[in-house]
Amino acid sequence: MSKDCGNHGGGKEAAVRRICAAVIAFILIVLITIFLVWVILRPTKPRFVLQDATVYAFNLSQPNLLTSNFQVTLASRNPNAKIGIYYDRLHVYATYRNQQITLRTAIPPTYQGHKDDDVWSPFVYGTAVPIAPYNSVALGEEQGRGFVQLLIRADGRVRWKVGTLITGKYHIHVRCPAYINLGNKAAGVLVGDNAVKYTLVTKCSVNV
Repeated sequence: MSKDCGNHGGGKEAAVRRICAAVIAFILIVLITIFLVWVILRPTKPRFVLQDATVYAFNLSQPNLLTSNFQVTLASRNPNAKIGIYYDRLHVYATYRNQQITLRTAIPPTYQGHKDDDVWSPFVYGTAVPIAPYNSVALGEEQGRGFVQLLIRADGRVRWKVGTLITGKYHIHVRCPAYINLGNKAAGVLVGDNAVKYTLVTKCSVNV
């Protein structure tokens, strides 16, 4: 009786080993397939352009407080012919000399198909945001000259879709220089009573 039980236990262990081996082999095949598809198709990161910025408010007050309100237009293009992009999360905000000067505005999650284009027009704003003293001085000087150099940023997570396969999440960082002529409203288009829309058409750097 004990001998039969021993053989029975050994059979269970062998079955478990076979199942584990099959699962590992399946996972390896899937990973190799994804890698080969990825290498063959050579996915290209999306392209971003900052088309314009509408300035509703930009006021620097003492002691070193900045109140600003923009609406920016970001255009994104997926250059891949066989790869789609899931934008699971994307937050847009403005910085000045590496200091964040607005709150982050979330872009709704979206899927960008092959060779597709998307355009987003989020508002980014900040009320009485404390600015570092040295940045406040530099910003005041730029305002005095008429031009202000900001950086519109977009940070988030993306996934790639290759056929029916969807990758894990990757970080995406978009950086768009914005040179705004605040000293000359005639350089833009009046929107309402006080807002001015400035055409920029600036290419953005993208890191994934």
